[in-house]
Amino acid sequence: MPTFGLTQFLFLLEAAVWTVILSALGFAGGGVIGFVVALARISPARLIRWTATLYVQLIQGTPLLVLLFIVYFGLSISGFNLPALFSAGISITLYTSAFLADIWRGAIRSIAAAQWEAAECLGLSRWQRMIRVILPQSLRIATPPTVGFLVQVVKNTSLASAIGVVELSQAGKLINNSTFQPFSIFIVVAAIYFMLCFPLTLASRKLERKLNVANR
Repeated sequence: MPTFGLTQFLFLLEAAVWTVILSALGFAGGGVIGFVVALARISPARLIRWTATLYVQLIQGTPLLVLLFIVYFGLSISGFNLPALFSAGISITLYTSAFLADIWRGAIRSIAAAQWEAAECLGLSRWQRMIRVILPQSLRIATPPTVGFLVQVVKNTSLASAIGVVELSQAGKLINNSTFQPFSIFIVVAAIYFMLCFPLTLASRKLERKLNVANR
């Protein structure tokens, strides 16, 4: 019976790379969609605002695991046979976008009304007010919780194993099936997750102190 050794450790590291890639793709795609949704949620047009709100509530109210099954199995039933990794990327992107939209909308809404009024008095259009006045200020507020949420994205990639993606946790399961050393294997898996997530946690706290938004 094989034992946990260098070969298995390197396999875990390779799977950790896919965890990072999946997290990065989901966060980048979710960031783009989330930004659009955040702006839509503060739109003066009621239909756009309600549609964006419905999207956020629907995605946030659906567990990521269920979302993974809907995308992977649902699209295959419809005739779209997507690879598991691609389906996981879509699911995590949608999941991330809903939460980032809420974070960023809250940051935008936290800007004092006087700032909006002052920008309007200067004759700036709505988009000019957003780009030149509101967004630069809200960026300072939104950065720490955004970085903190990235930690949750990294950990939630473990659910992609349910549709066959060989990320870090799935690699640990595969190795355990051949070595039957669960304690040693999953201690290493946990340590790798810690090394991925802890720097992000420190970065979030450092940004919070640096940007002086802890008590804002």
